[in-house]
Amino acid sequence: MASLGTLGRALSHRNARIFFGASLTAWTGLWMHRIAVSWLAWELTGSAFWVGVVAFCDLAPAVVVSPIAGAIADRADRLRLTMFSQAAIGLNAALIALLVALGWMDIWLLLVLEVLGGIAASFAQPARQSLMPGLVPRADLPAAVALNSLTFNVARFIGPALAGPIIAVAGVWPAIAANAVAYLLATLTTPMLRVEAAARRGHAATASLMGETLDGIRYAARHPGLGPILLFAAVSALLLRGVQEILPPFVERAFGRGAESLAVLTAAFGVGALVSGLAVAARGRMEGTTRLAVLGVLGLALSTAGFAATGWFAFGVLCAALMGAAGSVHGISVQTLAQNASDPAMRGRVLSLWGLITRAFPALGALMLGAAGEVWGLAWPTLAAVLLSLLVVAWGMWRLPRIRDALEGPPDGAAAR
Repeated sequence: MASLGTLGRALSHRNARIFFGASLTAWTGLWMHRIAVSWLAWELTGSAFWVGVVAFCDLAPAVVVSPIAGAIADRADRLRLTMFSQAAIGLNAALIALLVALGWMDIWLLLVLEVLGGIAASFAQPARQSLMPGLVPRADLPAAVALNSLTFNVARFIGPALAGPIIAVAGVWPAIAANAVAYLLATLTTPMLRVEAAARRGHAATASLMGETLDGIRYAARHPGLGPILLFAAVSALLLRGVQEILPPFVERAFGRGAESLAVLTAAFGVGALVSGLAVAARGRMEGTTRLAVLGVLGLALSTAGFAATGWFAFGVLCAALMGAAGSVHGISVQTLAQNASDPAMRGRVLSLWGLITRAFPALGALMLGAAGEVWGLAWPTLAAVLLSLLVVAWGMWRLPRIRDALEGPPDGAAAR
């Protein structure tokens, strides 16, 4: 009940209802797209390595683009940037669907188009997230951040549940086409948001976009809380999140199943994330959030070990749900801390670094895991990554008091100054 009350407070605002309704639509399409494209790559190549490469091409552009996109989000109209970037994602998905339907798609063309989609997504992420403090009062911001993650994970459940049967019956292109429709609908609702000018733009443009980009990186790196927690999140994502990006080889090699089971596993991630996200939202306070960010990675490591070690599908589904739950706790906590501790003029750039972490590092991890899986199989490289991640958790617990003091204080950026 506390959780429903917290989320209801956030949704009592008109802007929040429009924003999260559009998010649910777009992200449902996104998860349908991800399932379809990963299965398409597996059908085209039969290689875990190439499935990892496709994931890498979608997510890795964030390495170069996200810091620049964050600087643009701090100087440009964030509402307009959100609208244009979402439209680009939808048009790119429409092109992929058309090429697949016509039988003109090959693995190389797919890689190019996934890079283009990844670039557009790298602009959308900081623009959308930077709008959030302008959608709800500051007191409701933790609930709005939690609701943002919950929306993503509800879509993570609905999208695969729709994509699996569609792929099994009609092939991959209708699932990709659904993503195009979803993002175009989200684009059309964006102008309906009423956001004050101060929240739409972080600061007036200066002469140097690259200088502002570097300022954002230096700001986060020097911040006594943001730098360490973002580094912790990046290394954890590199070691543990790649598994979720190359599920088709696990489904077929470890469990001997097809596209429907891929959808079941992906939906299990979403269900676990939804349940744990509701629990985090029910807290309604900043105190203890840093500890949750660290312990979430511990839970993710242990559940990933169980997933990699089993060939029993039912247990794999349980581990997937636990992985989703732990990852959601970690992600909501880090994003809440970043929103709280960032100076408003730097918020877009800080959140672009978070976007870089959530997109590029899982992609690199997937590429490494896919390559290692071709040589040693998928289980042993995954278990080795789990062992390394436990060392990262130990470091996080050791640094916890200092990081906590810098992130859970007043939300005015004073710790950084």
